[in-house]
Amino acid sequence: MSRVLIIGGTHSAQHLIRSLLGAPHAGYLPVAAHVPGAPDDSESASRLSVPLTGVGSDFDSILAAILEAKVDAVAISAGVNMHPQDLRRLGWELSARDIGMILAPALTDVAGPRIHTQPVAGLPLIHVSTPKLTGGKRVAKRTFDIAIAGSLLLALSPLLVSIALFVRLSGPGPIFYRQERIGLRGTTFDMFKFRSMKPNADAELKALLEAQGTADKPLFKVENDPRITPIGRVLRKYSLDELPQLLNVLGGSMSLVGPRPQRHGEVALYDDAAYRRLYVSPGMSGLWQVSGRSNLTWEESIRLDLYYVENWSLMGDVLILFKTFKAVFTSSGAV
Repeated sequence: MSRVLIIGGTHSAQHLIRSLLGAPHAGYLPVAAHVPGAPDDSESASRLSVPLTGVGSDFDSILAAILEAKVDAVAISAGVNMHPQDLRRLGWELSARDIGMILAPALTDVAGPRIHTQPVAGLPLIHVSTPKLTGGKRVAKRTFDIAIAGSLLLALSPLLVSIALFVRLSGPGPIFYRQERIGLRGTTFDMFKFRSMKPNADAELKALLEAQGTADKPLFKVENDPRITPIGRVLRKYSLDELPQLLNVLGGSMSLVGPRPQRHGEVALYDDAAYRRLYVSPGMSGLWQVSGRSNLTWEESIRLDLYYVENWSLMGDVLILFKTFKAVFTSSGAV
């Protein structure tokens, strides 16, 4: 692990600290922070999760803080009010002491292939491209969806017939459950599942959400849901109730991979960031399903969905599907 001193504004420094602490495999351990120009030590320290070395904004104060912290690298985040000449001079000083220098721009959740550094007029400008799911990319994703969904339907047809029989024998009610969901660009479609709840379960949802105090959260999940049937618990544990959505994929209303489609009531609670989930087709699986499934908070789920939207690639879809099979077989985070 490389011991790292974070230098930057309070908010950007804290974001960088949290990101590095959340990814210890990257090899960077934040041990202290220096916040130039902060009002006072106590206010800045209360916002940071590492010790504060100081708030001096002049070159000598920053260099003294670096030497005092005895670190292997210095990460300079956004919000540092340093003259470009002082920043270059700091690089010379760090190089002479064999201390690494890292510049962390104010970018978050951007995949590596989207970032390109190009020197312009002596400045290392960072170009960030935005992947667009249009043209050939859209055709490739749709072709991939049809091929895999069609193959899975044929291969799993005996299992699908068996599940349908068990659901029919489990009690009154239809075999399939159909519900209107919000899809690409806000369009609506009917999503199919094997029925895993007793009849008229939707009528009880509002009361159950209010009872557990989550009616105002845009993720309608009921803890220890009393509406689920015994066979439904088995189907949900291994996500077998989701298999009929392969028909949605073949029909084009869903994709194999993408943000999960949600109800009207959930979408109504979206903020501006969450609406970006609707920029791509909803999926049977996605990043949040393979990163914890129902164990994640709404905020964590949104962050993962937005990362997918902003950094889509066909190879990323393939990797998510492989991880989906692992998550299903281990029933990790299932409800």
